[in-house]
Amino acid sequence: MNKKLKEKIAESLSSVAPITLIVFALSISLVPLPTGTTVMFLAGASLLVIGMGFFSLGTEMAMMPMGDAVGGEIGKSKRTWMMIGVIFFIGFIITAAEPDLRVLAGQVPAVPDMALISTVALGVGIFLVVAALRAFLKVSLSCLLVIFYIVTFLVAFFTPADFTPVAFDSGGVTTGPITVPFIMAIGIGLSAARGGYDSQDDSFGLIALCSIGPVLAVLLLGIGYNPQDATHSPMVLADVVTTRDVAVQFAKKMPLFLGDVLMALIPICAFFAVFQLTSKKFNARQLSRMAIGFIYTLIGLVTFLTGVNVGFIPVGHMLGAQIGASSYSWALIPLGMTIGYYIVAAEPAVHILNKQVEEISNGAISQKAMRLSLSLGVAVSLALAMLRILTGVSIFWLLIPGYALALAMSFFVPKIFVGIAFDSGGVASGPMTSTFLLPFAMGACEGAGGNVLTDAFGVVAMVAMTPLVSIQMMGLIYARQMKAAEIMESVGAPATDDITEIGEDSSDE
Repeated sequence: MNKKLKEKIAESLSSVAPITLIVFALSISLVPLPTGTTVMFLAGASLLVIGMGFFSLGTEMAMMPMGDAVGGEIGKSKRTWMMIGVIFFIGFIITAAEPDLRVLAGQVPAVPDMALISTVALGVGIFLVVAALRAFLKVSLSCLLVIFYIVTFLVAFFTPADFTPVAFDSGGVTTGPITVPFIMAIGIGLSAARGGYDSQDDSFGLIALCSIGPVLAVLLLGIGYNPQDATHSPMVLADVVTTRDVAVQFAKKMPLFLGDVLMALIPICAFFAVFQLTSKKFNARQLSRMAIGFIYTLIGLVTFLTGVNVGFIPVGHMLGAQIGASSYSWALIPLGMTIGYYIVAAEPAVHILNKQVEEISNGAISQKAMRLSLSLGVAVSLALAMLRILTGVSIFWLLIPGYALALAMSFFVPKIFVGIAFDSGGVASGPMTSTFLLPFAMGACEGAGGNVLTDAFGVVAMVAMTPLVSIQMMGLIYARQMKAAEIMESVGAPATDDITEIGEDSSDE
């Protein structure tokens, strides 16, 4: 086996093992699961590890170089309208192909799947153009975020209550394993083409703005459809007893996900073929490496989605339902915190973001610090989401104060941390959130007798919100350390090593 692939699979195993152990421990203690279901979950976890390994290597070999090259060429273009058209097209096709979005669309009643997918893709395409123009016009990211979030929440008050959480969830699932590497790489390419001493600050923020577009677009869609009478159909768990039954379930589903992933990758490959023919950017050796990367990406995504959807969704729903209906339903809060802390590490796009953050900041922000901040933020978000399920409190009581705090902090932290924080919010709410945490929340809500549409939906939005605060808190700490170091230098004292703690090299991990 390829040495690099072995390393990626080992990284995936270390990420997935904690959540697998938590679920396994619950299955033999608080929430006994049928043997067949437990075996199905463990098989899904194994496929998840393998899929993440292939996907991570594939995006590193193909998607990221392609996005970087496309961003660089767009940045050098003098034809503004052509640049806008290409950026919009890229945003639309990669979003329409996003597997996470298809998972969410399949769980939303009242609105046809393609109507929701097209609306979200339209929102991303428009806001990707806005994000690219912001970098060239040097518009403050904080100001844009404040304006667009105010508009979003104003529109939300006119959207039916049953549809509002779905709209906010759509912003989280949009930034998944296909869109994140592409958008991140485009951002780096655009900032490099623009140049300037502060160009690295504008490398981030594209995902942040692209996460707002779907929310606003779906809120407007909700007003048009007015789905006040929408109902949710309870999930039916597959009847598995033997290991053969488990194998049959995976064998049935894998071709379906192969079709979804091919639909995702074929338009992107076609676009890249046109790009290569017109730009001649890559030589034969690079193209060969990228072709292998696309194959790895295909294998990884199919394996990952099969494992997650077949092994994780039913178990997550069953665990949530049994705990929600029990006398110890309060355990949902600490359990949600524990799962949230570990599950973010299993998100494929999180690894991509953490690596690019460390590279673009020249090691000032380490992967270790990013992982810790994201894990703490998601742990808090899951605790709040479970509290909302148990109490039925409106999602506005949590989202409005959370975003208000995050937006206020954005004016006091270094610019690069603002972009990273808001990008992290979208990245943290990826496949693991939409295919395990959302079913878990839906099951818990059904068990507790709540309204699934208003109380369970919104968990993705909560996961996307809290990292905005936790990452910016890391930025405040970093800024204080920088200031202290400058004071020490100004008085002639030797600088301490404290300044390196937040950016500690992760090579020893």
